[in-house]
Amino acid sequence: MNERKDLPRADTEAQEAYIARMRAENEAHTAGTGETRHAFVLTFGCQQNEADSEKLAGMAKAMGYVLTDAPEEADLILVNTCAIREHAEKKALSIVGQYKHLKAKKPSMVIAVCGCMVSQEHRKNELKRSYPYVDLVFGTASLHRLPQLLCEKIAKGKRLFCPEETAYTVAEGLPIHRASDYRAWVSVMYGCNNFCSYCIVPYVRGRERSRAPEAIVREVEDLVAKGYRDITLLGQNVNSYGKDLADGCDFADLLARLDRIEGDFLLRFMTSHPKDASRKLIDVMASSRHIARQFHLPMQSGNDKVLREMNRHYDTAKYTETVAYMREKMPDVTLTSDIIVGFPGETEEEFSDTLAMLEKVRFDMLYSFIYSPRKGTPAAAREDQIPPEVKSARFERLLATQNAIALEKNQPLVGKRLRVLCDGVSKTNNALYSGRTEGNKIAFFEGTPEDTGKYVDFLVERADAFALYGRKV
Repeated sequence: MNERKDLPRADTEAQEAYIARMRAENEAHTAGTGETRHAFVLTFGCQQNEADSEKLAGMAKAMGYVLTDAPEEADLILVNTCAIREHAEKKALSIVGQYKHLKAKKPSMVIAVCGCMVSQEHRKNELKRSYPYVDLVFGTASLHRLPQLLCEKIAKGKRLFCPEETAYTVAEGLPIHRASDYRAWVSVMYGCNNFCSYCIVPYVRGRERSRAPEAIVREVEDLVAKGYRDITLLGQNVNSYGKDLADGCDFADLLARLDRIEGDFLLRFMTSHPKDASRKLIDVMASSRHIARQFHLPMQSGNDKVLREMNRHYDTAKYTETVAYMREKMPDVTLTSDIIVGFPGETEEEFSDTLAMLEKVRFDMLYSFIYSPRKGTPAAAREDQIPPEVKSARFERLLATQNAIALEKNQPLVGKRLRVLCDGVSKTNNALYSGRTEGNKIAFFEGTPEDTGKYVDFLVERADAFALYGRKV
């Protein structure tokens, strides 16, 4: 069993004192000048990063900042970064570079860069050398220390580069500013112990730490009481939840406890590792009242040799066995997955095995990625990297195969009535409203402002590979 580490209450109280100190300073500034200080939070990466940013925004609000969507208005800019692919890192650095001009116009502005990218020493050093206008840099393990770091920066007037904390902890009680009032993220655990050969996550988020089940139950109960309709439980591998808990509560047990909460809401979770996706978990889902019949199960490759080299600890037989049991217990389950194209050494035949697995498993949706070397991981050190043009060509073939399957999976839904949680006016077509089905498929329809945040009955009239189209009934 892993050793569970909670942030000591004394550390939490210290951060609360720093919050109060900053709030008093910001209130005094407003009283003296009539100007309110603003904070801008920019997020890159996964749902866990989004959840972390909600805590950063919550702490900023508690310190007396007013949140803004305009960086040029901000007195505090927080850039929460991702390290899962090089493209995400370069994009974050590019945008941070643009803030140089904002800092020149407002020298009192504090620019902070945090998160997964800066948990890598080479990126932290790059910010130190090439971005002299960045004031604060801190990794994922120091997120709860934002109030302290901000106070120290303002008091001393010097740049602060927080050393990477070796004692990764679980910090409870941080203020949260949720981006939505009907969808919510709830982190149930942090870190990862799997060390897939291509993945940087264990190096930037530390080892697995589970939150106490009582804390999670209280948070979900509070969300349901406030009217939240769609709640997603987050972890790098939620199926490992509880391995560091003394009470023996595993992830299936946690889901069963949450399912007993009364209310009109759906529970989702991500991400699951196939090696730990148990029949017990599937049985709990199948018998539940609130758990969405949707399962995200990253396969990554359809070839057993590649899976071994990825250090995934399952083979295609184990994967298809899990899927078969899932569909036996929940015939209407929506199954989604992740695929990496162009892993080092992947042959044409091995890639063809992945296409064959797509045809065999038949996913509803697929999140596919071209392999991106991550410095410090075993796969990045391999000499048999696949040429970019080969990776791109394979990626296009993968998309074509999956798009045809997704269309075939969606076509039988035409004429069906589905329950959809409306997200408001579509960001891609402002003439329509959009929402998500229980299976997390996007639906487009004509709606009204009153529909936002509520369930609507939706009749599917047309389907394509990526979305459903229809009307309210």
